[in-house]
Amino acid sequence: MPMLLLPAGLLALAALALPLLLHLARRQPTVPTPFAALRWLRPGLRPRARWRFDEWALLLLRLLLLAAMALWLAQPALRERAQAARWSVVVPGADPAALPPPAPGEVRRWLRPGWPELDDAPAEAPDAAPVPVSSLLRQLDMELGPEIALQVWVPERVDGADAQRPRLSREIDWRIVPMRGASDEDAAPAALRLLVRHDAAHAGSLRYLRAAAAAWAEDAGADAAEPDIAEASAALPPPAPGRALAWLVAGEVPAAVRDWVGAGGTALLAADAAWSDTTPARPAWRDAEGTVLAHEARHGEGRVLQLTRPLRAADWPALADAAFPGELRRQLLGPPPPPMRAPATALAPERIDLHWPQALRDLRGGLVWLLLMLLAAERWLATSRRRGAAP
Repeated sequence: MPMLLLPAGLLALAALALPLLLHLARRQPTVPTPFAALRWLRPGLRPRARWRFDEWALLLLRLLLLAAMALWLAQPALRERAQAARWSVVVPGADPAALPPPAPGEVRRWLRPGWPELDDAPAEAPDAAPVPVSSLLRQLDMELGPEIALQVWVPERVDGADAQRPRLSREIDWRIVPMRGASDEDAAPAALRLLVRHDAAHAGSLRYLRAAAAAWAEDAGADAAEPDIAEASAALPPPAPGRALAWLVAGEVPAAVRDWVGAGGTALLAADAAWSDTTPARPAWRDAEGTVLAHEARHGEGRVLQLTRPLRAADWPALADAAFPGELRRQLLGPPPPPMRAPATALAPERIDLHWPQALRDLRGGLVWLLLMLLAAERWLATSRRRGAAP
């Protein structure tokens, strides 16, 4: 249904009076004619001034041009009609094989950006981030017309949930289906891979890092594996998730380590290492008494942890505690992300009195071409050689 977003733009139709005034003309202009004597002529009717419009084709083009400009200023738009009476979206993680056949006229898509069809959805990577289910539901509720029914097929457990139930403008047919390829929620995470680069002065600190790496591997259900330990001059593999660097070298940190951290890596620096141009550090690791054990700073896409004491039992008695490997792992992995997993029953949307702006299609693009054609035709007639002296 066509509509005008700015009806006040039609006030520009008052400019239609301009070409009308320009095209007013007399058929026979009054020209004085010398004559010998008029007293022998019989008196007649005096000529009346008669107005008419000259050059009708040019006048019509100018009127159409001004009317089209006024319509363009009024911003015409077309309210798009619904292409389907029912939409069904499948939340990633749900098993499409558990869904019944679609009803006639039903559109069935994945709840992903762009609303891909079920057959066109890409395979999910094992470490792919969960889709923001609540945000996508609100976006779909805004884009669909109010007359379209919405059905959501959701797995028993939803990854990508917000802190509260989504609030939408319509009733949702919330259907819970089995998960596709469900796995154990409590599966142990992969062991943290530790890279160690050291000098001769810090060789005594290596046994504590070896013991921590062995504890990580034991917790992950794997055999104890030695960390990647080498001299400070050894090359570094690219940074990757689950990989951290322990830089146990005194003095200024070289550019290769800075670049490694800037590309997204996490580095643990010895207490006597120097990194002068980092952002202001904040306390990140404290002991039970509140003493700061390490400061944290950001560098590029990565993190830097600077120890405040040497890795020696004389300076750090807690190195022999059983809790040290786990705390070191938490510091290297960084703060955990906020929980985004929720049961499907707790995420069912809630209907509220909400009115989204309806989708409109702007029609001014077609009016631009019409204006250009009318302007070209008007200029062609106005500059034609066959045109007389009229305006």
